[in-house]
Amino acid sequence: METSGHEMGVPGYRQSDLKKSFKSALRSLLTACSKHDFYDIFSKFSKAEQELLYRLYTQVVVNLHQTLEDEFDAQCHETQVGPILDTVEQLVEEQSLDPLFSDKTNVMDIANDLTTAKKSEIQKLSSLLQRAEEQNRQMEARIDLLRKQTQEVSGTADRVQKLKDGISGYFEGNDKLPPI
Repeated sequence: METSGHEMGVPGYRQSDLKKSFKSALRSLLTACSKHDFYDIFSKFSKAEQELLYRLYTQVVVNLHQTLEDEFDAQCHETQVGPILDTVEQLVEEQSLDPLFSDKTNVMDIANDLTTAKKSEIQKLSSLLQRAEEQNRQMEARIDLLRKQTQEVSGTADRVQKLKDGISGYFEGNDKLPPI
């Protein structure tokens, strides 16, 4: 497989392509003004002055071009663009060799699968929540039942105590014990 006239496995070809693209773009920007256009812009000057200005313009463009290229190369070296692009190149190559990696992954299929999984998860959580709410209702019912039973037991105990007090008070006034 070839890209931009280079083999995929050749280290540094991405950096080379980046530099070529930068130089091409720079050349296009700096040479956007043709000699004819330049003479039209400075038409009020004499032919000799136009020639002199054009040579000066050409020298400035050439120096600017070289300075920008040198600065670009220095920035690429300082920020280690080459090794980074080599790493990217290696990752791209590994993915292209990986049979499980598919460039044809359908985003909509992934979105549908994710939506289905999330809906299923929501249903499970809703079911758990309903079960927990039902258990809470059952526990509250048990607690209410136990409270009522406790109140009944304490009410029964109070009645038994009143009955004992009443019986003992009755017999205290009468020195007789009840017949058995």
